[in-house]
Amino acid sequence: MEKSFYYPVPWSEVSYLRDALVSMEIPFLIEQDDRLELAAGEIAFVFPDLPIRQYRHVFELFGNAGRRYPS
Repeated sequence: MEKSFYYPVPWSEVSYLRDALVSMEIPFLIEQDDRLELAAGEIAFVFPDLPIRQYRHVFELFGNAGRRYPS
């Protein structure tokens, strides 16, 4: 998967977000990488470039635009 953008989220929200994304059939990975800007207790949901309809669902779920994945 070509990684495009990510959302940092607290560990406490991982289960809910993962279940929501799986039910919407949106591709994602969950990562903890030193290159990502993550605070203590955060994990990253990583996404490829998405079709606009899928991106809209992701935007609504997370409430904002994600951060660009470092190259």
